Amino acid sequence: MSGRKVLITAGAGGIGREIARAFAAAGDQVCVLDIDDAGLAALARELPGIRTSRCDVCDLADIERAVPTAIRLMGGLDVLVNNAGIAGPTSPVEHYDPIAWDQVMRVNLSGTFNVTRLAIPFLKQSRQACIIVMSSVAGRYGYSNRSAYSASKWGLIGFTKTLSRELGEDGIRVNAILPGAVAGERIENVLAGRASVSGRSVDDERETAMAAQSLRRFVDPKDIAALALFLASDAGKSISGQMLPIDNDMQYAG
Repeated sequence: MSGRKVLITAGAGGIGREIARAFAAAGDQVCVLDIDDAGLAALARELPGIRTSRCDVCDLADIERAVPTAIRLMGGLDVLVNNAGIAGPTSPVEHYDPIAWDQVMRVNLSGTFNVTRLAIPFLKQSRQACIIVMSSVAGRYGYSNRSAYSASKWGLIGFTKTLSRELGEDGIRVNAILPGAVAGERIENVLAGRASVSGRSVDDERETAMAAQSLRRFVDPKDIAALALFLASDAGKSISGQMLPIDNDMQYAG
């Protein structure tokens, strides 16, 4: 199933960049939306032919401009990857900044909602339509001192299940990927945030994170990209409404 038209949010770095690389390598048309201008430019240099557009998923007007434009430039849409998300601060609920809470919800939940609702009419015209939502193990277990992030990731699971029921009759498959601790800059920032709250060292927090999973390593973002590619392929045609952990067998969250 090559030549699909794929839209990826927050695809200029991290997990999203690996997903963009994977779909491009499969011969698909790919358009990446992100707020990282430098990252978008670097991705365009790396992958000639990829489309990129600046889009802030906190800004409704920006979404309503960028999403339909990107889809029309590709000539339609087969795969939507909702990858945009932020971690928010590390803080107990009683001290959590309500402005920061709202920001996490705007990006992680409302951003995903708005991108998806605009994409659905185009996906309904595809014979191989698929939506992938990036949730987290935080949507399975919850995280201490990460209330907004955890709540948003649980919300994305509810959103995924609802979409799968609504869109099944149109042949549109909807699944969520739930990564654990993923190697890269974000997990290092998370560990530093945990250390600042606990008073322990970053290395101590890293060891605690490793102790929660049977495979003592961080998840390779390339493996998450491979899972996304599988879900969008014909091999995943019978999979919908599912929450797929990719977390090195995490037994609980910190």
